[in-house]
Amino acid sequence: MKLANKVAVVTGAGRGIGRAIAELQAQEGASVALIARTAAEVEAAADVIRAAGGTAHAYSVDVVDGAAVAAAFGVIESDLGPVSLLTNNAGAFSAYGPIWTVDPDAWRRDVETNLFGTFNCCRAALPGMIARGRGRVIVMTGGGAATSFPMGSGYATSKAGLLRFAECVADTLIGTGVLVFAMDPGLVRTAMTERQLESEAGRKYLSDIAALFERGIDVPPTLAARLSVEIGAGRFDRLAGHMLMAARGDLDLDEAAVQSIVAADLRTLRVNGLPPERPYARPSV
Repeated sequence: MKLANKVAVVTGAGRGIGRAIAELQAQEGASVALIARTAAEVEAAADVIRAAGGTAHAYSVDVVDGAAVAAAFGVIESDLGPVSLLTNNAGAFSAYGPIWTVDPDAWRRDVETNLFGTFNCCRAALPGMIARGRGRVIVMTGGGAATSFPMGSGYATSKAGLLRFAECVADTLIGTGVLVFAMDPGLVRTAMTERQLESEAGRKYLSDIAALFERGIDVPPTLAARLSVEIGAGRFDRLAGHMLMAARGDLDLDEAAVQSIVAADLRTLRVNGLPPERPYARPSV
């Protein structure tokens, strides 16, 4: 099994993409800590893993609460052991529309959950990984990370920020043995997207989402789950600091494709026409 003897933490694991990731990581041998705000959902997800013979513990935590996150990671290490793989999947997208009409509290919550929640979890997990000289972290990007998302500016701003965050932390960790990756799961039909399809604001401002689903662009969450396992197993270590895309065939990347991404500094957040200015040289892994 690809993740045997690893302890994996998955946030937003009560449903959708996070639940699929947790289930497959457990199937591949990891002892999985599932984190989500809704206790009933995350407990049910852990029950499914245990019923299938896997090891899973559920923790009801809001990732925006830094103190609660830090406490949860302490309990996780006591329950399961040192964390070796962290998948930051918890996310929010509830602010739809132009910024002058959108609910500012909803916009703020999207950014806080997506960006600050990931910061909190990384801050809790990284010191132990650094001390042990090994570990892998996945940061979930998404719509708006590389292109404009006019009616979803809070979500897009946070996801673009996460792509830069993943790169910054990856470069900060050079030489420590700890690696950070960004991952785009693609457009997956989840409770989040269902709300977009069903709400009045979603139908008004995010009609393109419904059109994409009607065209059959509906990525199964198992692709992100499979990619998370391959990242956790070390297959893509040379792409630390870059973005992997579940819906773009990245599970089939060969050595030549990986080398071209690294050599051309692709899958990063760059301003077109401006070369990157780095005060350091990123070594090959």
